[in-house]
Parts: sequence; structure tokens; C-alpha cells
Amino acid sequence: MPSAPETTTVFVEGDTLYDAMRTDIAGAAAQVRLECYIVADDEVGGPMLTALADAALSGKRVQVRIDAVGSWRLIPPGRVRSMKDAGVGWHWSRPWSWHKPLRFHVRNHRKLLIIDDAVAYLGGFNLDRRNSQRAVGAARWRDTHVRLTGPRVAEAITLFDEYPRAPRGPVPTARSPLALLSNRSRRCRHRLRCAFTDAFDQARERLWLTTPYFAPDRRSQRALCGAARRGVDVRLLVPGKSDVPLAQWAARAAYAHMLEAGVRIWEYQPRVLHAKTALVDRGWATVGTANFDYRSFFLNDEINLLGQAPALNATLADHFVQDLAESREVLAEAWTQRPWYAPGLELIGWWARRWL
Repeated sequence: MPSAPETTTVFVEGDTLYDAMRTDIAGAAAQVRLECYIVADDEVGGPMLTALADAALSGKRVQVRIDAVGSWRLIPPGRVRSMKDAGVGWHWSRPWSWHKPLRFHVRNHRKLLIIDDAVAYLGGFNLDRRNSQRAVGAARWRDTHVRLTGPRVAEAITLFDEYPRAPRGPVPTARSPLALLSNRSRRCRHRLRCAFTDAFDQARERLWLTTPYFAPDRRSQRALCGAARRGVDVRLLVPGKSDVPLAQWAARAAYAHMLEAGVRIWEYQPRVLHAKTALVDRGWATVGTANFDYRSFFLNDEINLLGQAPALNATLADHFVQDLAESREVLAEAWTQRPWYAPGLELIGWWARRWL
């Protein structure tokens, strides 16, 4: 049987993404795997849970792994019981335990859906109404997700099945082909940070980063500022409206240093920005679940698609330019004239950045 052709489809609208997901689940031949941080039994998550239960009732093997913190009190116990009764293998990631209380702080932030060995989805979209124009209208969140076919699906299956471990192997370099990468293994828990900074250090033309939570460690800051100082077009797109004000304060605490180095910063205005993408020059690109902050790089379980992918790079660049048109640039002179109390809030956010 010939292998499926390799494709990468980008989604930026939740309703279109969720329709495609349910269609693929309904067409599953043998198995469905789902891993997600936030799933709510609402207009978006409810139909998805029903589709998974229907797949299990029709004889498919269905495995579900949901973060216990991210989805806390969002799925009624009765719904969970009905899913299990339908035959769904249900697992809560990192629930509270008196025996291992610190494990509760480490969250499974991955969003991964795999149908058979044919299709995989990953990115920033959770399964709840905030991402749906049908449910909330123009206030829906702005996010990015991808649908994959081809050899990357086998990588997704391995990452799902071996969780919480990660397959052994070297961290991809800036010149590596497209691959899936988690941030946790026995040898290194910082693999995504290493892959990002290596790619940023190789930038020669442009480095465009979109992140909803920007609280970089020193090495990541050096990579961004170093690229700007050597003449790379470094652009940072962050939310103007944030669902976590403390995280926004932490991000703004880094603005002065970034601006001084030549990094250009925009704040997205229309709605909450939740996309997590980056592109370097015209080849390297990444999209996934990792924010550009301490929690994603050093604590959470994350998964990103990254590597040399000119077509994906071009698509993400088009969306980036469209987002900039709806954003306000932060200018150094105006930034120095912000309200007197702003630096105090930023300092509070920066102190708390490791725990956000």
C-alpha cells in the first residue's frame, strides 16, 4: 500500500479546524488518539467528545489524554463516565496527588490529534468555545494549527505512545528537515529552547516570532537581540489583549531591552492572540504548542513542528503580515512615556514569570 503524500495544511480559524477534525475522526478506520490541554463540554468540545465516543462505539480504539489542570471542572463527571462506557480509554494527565504535589505544577500543554496512521493535527487551538466564531463571534481567539499527512504522522504516534518520555535522538539544528519535537527526554528537558535558539542564531534575513506569552530566559533574549544587532529583521508579535494580565506585564518588562537592541515589537489589537509560530529567513519555520516563556521551555510538556519548510514558512509569513496590519507597533520613544505605575506592574510580572 503506497504511503500517503506529505502535506501540511495551516488553520487559523477554529470552526474550520474543528469541522476538519470531526470529519477525520468520523472517517477513522481503526484508531484515534487525542491529547489536549483544555477541553470543555461546550459548543466546541462537546461535539468533539461525542465524535470520539461514536468512534469508540463503532469499534475503533480511542485514547484520550487531557490535562487535569487545564480542563479542571470543564467536563462534567457524567460526561467522562459516558465516554468510558462507550469504550474510550480516558486518562487525566498529572492530576493532583498528595504523594507527588509538585507534579501538579508541570502541565501537559500538548494539543495532538492522530487518526489511524494517516493524519495528525497539532498547534495552539484548544477544544473550547473561545476559539469559535460561531460561538463567540468576532471576539474569538486568534490561533494557528496544522494538519499533517505523510511521515510526520508516525513521529506523532511515537510521541503520543511514549508519553511522558520522548524518543532519544539529537535536537534538530537550523538546517534539519521538518520534524516533530517534544521538549522532554531523559537527557534533556530543554530541547525546544535549544532548537529555537539555534535557529535564531543562524538567522541572516528575518526572524518573525508570534507568541501569546513572552517571558524569555537570558539565552533566548540573547538570541533575539543578537540577531537584531547583526542586522536581521527581528519582529515580535504579542497580544495587546491578554487572558493573563500578569503574563502581559512580564512581557512588557522585557520591551526596553528588546527595543534598544533593535527588535521591533507589535501588539495585536482585535482579539486575544494565542498563536505560537516563528520563522527564520525563508526556510525554517515552527508551529506548535510552546510559548516563548519559562513554563513552555522548562516545565510543561510541549510539542512543535519545526525545521526547514519553505512552503510552511511562506504561509506563516503571509499570516504574520496580515496580523501586523491589525497591530500597533511599540515605539521606543512612546514606551518611555507610559504611565508612572506601569514599571511597577512589569516588575511584578517579571518576578512571577517562572510560575505563570
